[in-house]
Amino acid sequence: QVQLVESGGGLVQAGGSLRLSCAASGRTFSNYAMGWFRQAPGKEREFVAAISWTAANTYYADSVKGRFTISRDNAKNTVYLQMNSLKPEDTAVYYCAAVLWGGAYSYPRQYDYWGQGTQVTVSS
Repeated sequence: QVQLVESGGGLVQAGGSLRLSCAASGRTFSNYAMGWFRQAPGKEREFVAAISWTAANTYYADSVKGRFTISRDNAKNTVYLQMNSLKPEDTAVYYCAAVLWGGAYSYPRQYDYWGQGTQVTVSS
């Protein structure tokens, strides 16, 4: 079992930046691929970014490419999502997810473990 706890969300003006963190515990973090997803009110959960367990591969949704960066620090058992040039349409609850020995997957069904989410609100 892997436990995931997100942090770093908040309220920011359009054009601003936030860095989300997802701390993992319970298993060997370095063996897990990690993903970030988000869900806005009334919408389905959508893919944001992912990083493979080796960190050799990353993948981004077109809507965030060039603005968001996913990274991992295995020594700290943490994955990060640096979000720059934020837009009001980035407003959502952001979730991190994990899967053992995975690639940079983009579908929620490909992940086995989920955090509780952190709210990001971007004002115009």
